[in-house]
Amino acid sequence: MTEPNPKADLLRYLQEARDALVWKLDGLSEYDVRRPLTPTGTNLLGLVKHVAGVELGYFGDTFGRPFFDEEPPPWWYTEETESNADMWATADESREQIIGLYRQAWGHSDSTIATLALDSVGHVPWWPEERRAVTLHHVLVRVISDTQRHAGHADILRELIDGSVGHLRGTDNMPPEDQAWWEGHRQRLERVAREAKG
Repeated sequence: MTEPNPKADLLRYLQEARDALVWKLDGLSEYDVRRPLTPTGTNLLGLVKHVAGVELGYFGDTFGRPFFDEEPPPWWYTEETESNADMWATADESREQIIGLYRQAWGHSDSTIATLALDSVGHVPWWPEERRAVTLHHVLVRVISDTQRHAGHADILRELIDGSVGHLRGTDNMPPEDQAWWEGHRQRLERVAREAKG
């Protein structure tokens, strides 16, 4: 029988979500990784930038382990920061910089996770005072949930860009059907939706 290791299980699912999100940018142009594909501007590179900030905040500041030694970047979360500044990349923020920051965030987060017990208590500075105290376990579950959610957004955005689908590199988890089948399937769903509408 395998010995339970909750921290290792949580970290595995977090890393799987991280890898899936970054993989969704592979092979795309600078334009395509930055294209706003929803009315609110959701884009692939912005999702990566956002989750980098999420990890640095929750696994850094929350546990007294800030990532930035000096001045944080201009998009970092302050009262003066432009709304949604962490959800898109400026023209002079390269894909390599943002993915590099995200990978640095992984290292910083993984160090916090390795150093602290799951029941270690931190304080989320941007939450209301009465809810600020949290455990590392709570933060891990929250960040996994948030990262998986954004990896799902990235799945949809990537499919809209070039039709690529799949959960992880090498594991597309899709039925093995050809393009004609998928086109027929989509048309069938459109017909059903119209019928249901009445």
